[in-house]
Amino acid sequence: MTRSSFVSCIVLAALALSAPFAGAQAQAKIAVVNIPKLLEESPQAKTAMQALQDEFAPRQREIVAAQNDLKAKEEKLQRDGAVLAENERRAAEKELRDSQRELARKQNEYVEDLNIRRNEEISKLQRSLLQEVQAYARSANYDLVVGDGVLYVNESLDITPQVLSALQSRAKSPTPAKPAPKP
Repeated sequence: MTRSSFVSCIVLAALALSAPFAGAQAQAKIAVVNIPKLLEESPQAKTAMQALQDEFAPRQREIVAAQNDLKAKEEKLQRDGAVLAENERRAAEKELRDSQRELARKQNEYVEDLNIRRNEEISKLQRSLLQEVQAYARSANYDLVVGDGVLYVNESLDITPQVLSALQSRAKSPTPAKPAPKP
Protein backbone atom coordinates (compact mmCIF):
# COMPACT_ATOMS: atom_id res chain seq x y z
CA MET A 1 0.00 0.00 0.00
CA THR A 2 1.44 3.34 -1.00
CA ARG A 3 1.61 6.34 1.25
CA SER A 4 -1.11 8.27 -0.65
CA SER A 5 -3.55 5.33 -0.59
CA PHE A 6 -2.88 4.88 3.15
CA VAL A 7 -3.70 8.58 3.75
CA SER A 8 -6.84 8.21 1.60
CA CYS A 9 -7.97 5.24 3.72
CA ILE A 10 -7.42 7.24 6.92
CA VAL A 11 -9.41 10.20 5.56
CA LEU A 12 -12.27 7.91 4.43
CA ALA A 13 -12.32 6.19 7.82
CA ALA A 14 -12.40 9.54 9.61
CA LEU A 15 -15.29 10.71 7.41
CA ALA A 16 -17.19 7.49 7.98
CA LEU A 17 -16.74 7.74 11.74
CA SER A 18 -17.69 11.41 11.89
CA ALA A 19 -20.94 11.00 9.92
CA PRO A 20 -23.00 9.87 12.93
CA PHE A 21 -21.71 12.81 14.97
CA ALA A 22 -22.72 15.30 12.28
CA GLY A 23 -26.31 14.16 12.64
CA ALA A 24 -26.10 14.39 16.42
CA GLN A 25 -24.85 17.96 16.23
CA ALA A 26 -27.84 18.95 14.12
CA GLN A 27 -30.12 17.62 16.89
CA ALA A 28 -28.53 19.68 19.68
CA LYS A 29 -31.05 21.73 21.65
CA ILE A 30 -29.60 25.19 22.33
CA ALA A 31 -30.99 28.13 24.30
CA VAL A 32 -29.92 31.57 25.43
CA VAL A 33 -30.59 33.22 28.79
CA ASN A 34 -30.21 36.91 29.65
CA ILE A 35 -28.55 36.82 33.09
CA PRO A 36 -28.53 40.64 33.59
CA LYS A 37 -32.30 40.68 33.02
CA LEU A 38 -32.75 37.90 35.59
CA LEU A 39 -30.54 39.82 38.04
CA GLU A 40 -32.70 42.89 37.55
CA GLU A 41 -36.21 41.45 37.37
CA SER A 42 -36.27 38.33 39.54
CA PRO A 43 -38.18 38.55 42.82
CA GLN A 44 -35.10 37.18 44.58
CA ALA A 45 -33.04 40.15 43.32
CA LYS A 46 -35.69 42.63 44.40
CA THR A 47 -35.87 41.02 47.84
CA ALA A 48 -32.08 41.12 48.22
CA MET A 49 -31.89 44.79 47.21
CA GLN A 50 -34.74 45.70 49.60
CA ALA A 51 -32.94 43.87 52.42
CA LEU A 52 -29.80 45.90 51.67
CA GLN A 53 -31.79 49.14 51.76
CA ASP A 54 -33.33 48.15 55.08
CA GLU A 55 -29.94 47.15 56.50
CA PHE A 56 -28.25 50.42 55.54
CA ALA A 57 -31.16 52.84 56.11
CA PRO A 58 -30.16 53.72 59.71
CA ARG A 59 -26.64 54.64 58.64
CA GLN A 60 -27.98 56.64 55.71
CA ARG A 61 -30.29 58.57 58.06
CA GLU A 62 -27.33 59.20 60.37
CA ILE A 63 -25.31 60.64 57.47
CA VAL A 64 -28.19 62.87 56.37
CA ALA A 65 -28.55 64.15 59.94
CA ALA A 66 -24.80 64.86 60.09
CA GLN A 67 -25.03 66.71 56.76
CA ASN A 68 -27.88 68.85 58.08
CA ASP A 69 -25.97 69.53 61.30
CA LEU A 70 -22.88 70.54 59.32
CA LYS A 71 -24.93 72.85 57.11
CA ALA A 72 -26.44 74.50 60.20
CA LYS A 73 -22.95 75.00 61.69
CA GLU A 74 -21.72 76.56 58.41
CA GLU A 75 -24.68 78.94 58.28
CA LYS A 76 -24.21 79.91 61.94
CA LEU A 77 -20.51 80.59 61.39
CA GLN A 78 -21.23 82.73 58.33
CA ARG A 79 -23.96 84.61 60.14
CA ASP A 80 -22.17 85.12 63.47
CA GLY A 81 -18.52 84.95 62.37
CA ALA A 82 -18.08 88.71 62.16
CA VAL A 83 -19.25 89.34 65.72
CA LEU A 84 -17.39 86.43 67.36
CA ALA A 85 -14.14 86.97 69.19
CA GLU A 86 -11.08 85.78 67.26
CA ASN A 87 -10.49 82.71 69.44
CA GLU A 88 -14.21 81.76 69.32
CA ARG A 89 -14.26 82.11 65.53
CA ARG A 90 -11.12 79.92 65.20
CA ALA A 91 -12.63 77.31 67.53
CA ALA A 92 -15.87 77.31 65.49
CA GLU A 93 -13.91 76.96 62.23
CA LYS A 94 -11.87 74.08 63.69
CA GLU A 95 -15.05 72.36 64.89
CA LEU A 96 -16.53 72.82 61.41
CA ARG A 97 -13.44 71.29 59.73
CA ASP A 98 -13.47 68.37 62.19
CA SER A 99 -17.16 67.80 61.49
CA GLN A 100 -16.51 67.87 57.73
CA ARG A 101 -13.72 65.28 58.09
CA GLU A 102 -15.88 63.06 60.29
CA LEU A 103 -18.76 63.28 57.81
CA ALA A 104 -16.46 62.42 54.90
CA ARG A 105 -15.10 59.43 56.85
CA LYS A 106 -18.63 58.20 57.64
CA GLN A 107 -19.69 58.60 54.01
CA ASN A 108 -16.65 56.68 52.74
CA GLU A 109 -17.21 53.86 55.24
CA TYR A 110 -20.89 53.73 54.32
CA VAL A 111 -20.18 53.48 50.59
CA GLU A 112 -17.46 50.88 51.12
CA ASP A 113 -19.61 48.73 53.42
CA LEU A 114 -22.61 49.03 51.10
CA ASN A 115 -20.53 47.97 48.09
CA ILE A 116 -19.10 44.98 49.95
CA ARG A 117 -22.57 43.81 51.05
CA ARG A 118 -24.05 44.45 47.59
CA ASN A 119 -21.30 42.34 46.00
CA GLU A 120 -21.94 39.55 48.52
CA GLU A 121 -25.68 39.58 47.76
CA ILE A 122 -25.11 39.67 44.00
CA SER A 123 -22.71 36.74 44.27
CA LYS A 124 -25.27 34.67 46.21
CA LEU A 125 -27.96 35.68 43.74
CA GLN A 126 -25.82 34.72 40.74
CA ARG A 127 -25.23 31.26 42.23
CA SER A 128 -28.96 30.86 42.81
CA LEU A 129 -29.78 32.00 39.27
CA LEU A 130 -27.20 29.63 37.81
CA GLN A 131 -28.77 26.74 39.72
CA GLU A 132 -32.22 27.72 38.45
CA VAL A 133 -31.01 28.00 34.84
CA GLN A 134 -29.31 24.61 35.11
CA ALA A 135 -32.42 23.02 36.64
CA TYR A 136 -34.63 24.48 33.92
CA ALA A 137 -32.21 23.42 31.16
CA ARG A 138 -32.11 19.86 32.48
CA SER A 139 -35.88 19.64 32.83
CA ALA A 140 -36.38 20.97 29.29
CA ASN A 141 -33.58 18.74 27.90
CA TYR A 142 -31.34 21.52 26.62
CA ASP A 143 -27.86 20.49 25.51
CA LEU A 144 -26.37 23.98 25.68
CA VAL A 145 -27.46 27.21 27.36
CA VAL A 146 -25.46 30.33 26.52
CA GLY A 147 -25.45 33.43 28.73
CA ASP A 148 -23.07 36.31 28.17
CA GLY A 149 -21.30 37.20 24.96
CA VAL A 150 -24.13 36.53 22.52
CA LEU A 151 -24.19 39.05 19.69
CA TYR A 152 -27.42 37.86 18.09
CA VAL A 153 -30.05 35.33 19.00
CA ASN A 154 -33.39 34.41 17.52
CA GLU A 155 -36.03 35.16 20.17
CA SER A 156 -37.31 31.60 19.94
CA LEU A 157 -34.06 30.42 21.59
CA ASP A 158 -34.34 32.85 24.53
CA ILE A 159 -35.46 31.00 27.67
CA THR A 160 -35.13 34.04 29.94
CA PRO A 161 -38.92 34.47 30.34
CA GLN A 162 -39.35 30.82 31.29
CA VAL A 163 -36.51 30.94 33.82
CA LEU A 164 -37.87 34.21 35.23
CA SER A 165 -41.28 32.55 35.60
CA ALA A 166 -39.66 29.64 37.44
CA LEU A 167 -37.85 32.09 39.73
CA GLN A 168 -41.13 33.87 40.45
CA SER A 169 -42.79 30.55 41.28
CA ARG A 170 -39.88 29.61 43.52
CA ALA A 171 -40.13 32.97 45.30
CA LYS A 172 -43.76 32.22 46.15
CA SER A 173 -42.99 28.73 47.49
CA PRO A 174 -40.92 28.33 50.67
CA THR A 175 -38.75 25.47 49.35
CA PRO A 176 -35.25 26.51 48.19
CA ALA A 177 -33.77 25.44 44.87
CA LYS A 178 -31.79 22.22 44.95
CA PRO A 179 -28.12 22.73 44.15
CA ALA A 180 -27.17 21.53 40.71
CA PRO A 181 -25.02 18.39 40.67
CA LYS A 182 -21.41 18.97 39.69
CA PRO A 183 -20.60 17.70 36.19
